Amino acid sequence: MPKAVWNDLIVAESDDTVVVEGNHYFPRAALRDDLIRESDTHTVCPWKGTASYYTLEHDGRTSADAVWYYPEPKPDADMVRDRVAFWKDVQVLD
Repeated sequence: MPKAVWNDLIVAESDDTVVVEGNHYFPRAALRDDLIRESDTHTVCPWKGTASYYTLEHDGRTSADAVWYYPEPKPDADMVRDRVAFWKDVQVLD
């Protein structure tokens, strides 16, 4: 079962991921709410739309903008709706 791991913590785990451009998108419900806070960062993907971010925080450690999601994905990217993906120092393990 795929899981996202940061600093030896499982941040998300689900057997229902969607892989897009090499990234596992986990259901939003699989993401641990106790480890995230909203970020003001936004980026734009030409075909997926505008991405929003979460910062991971735990035990004095922070990984800014390590989680991204598309609140309103464009029609061709609807498969990532209500899902999150990871980068930076988060490892996704199969």
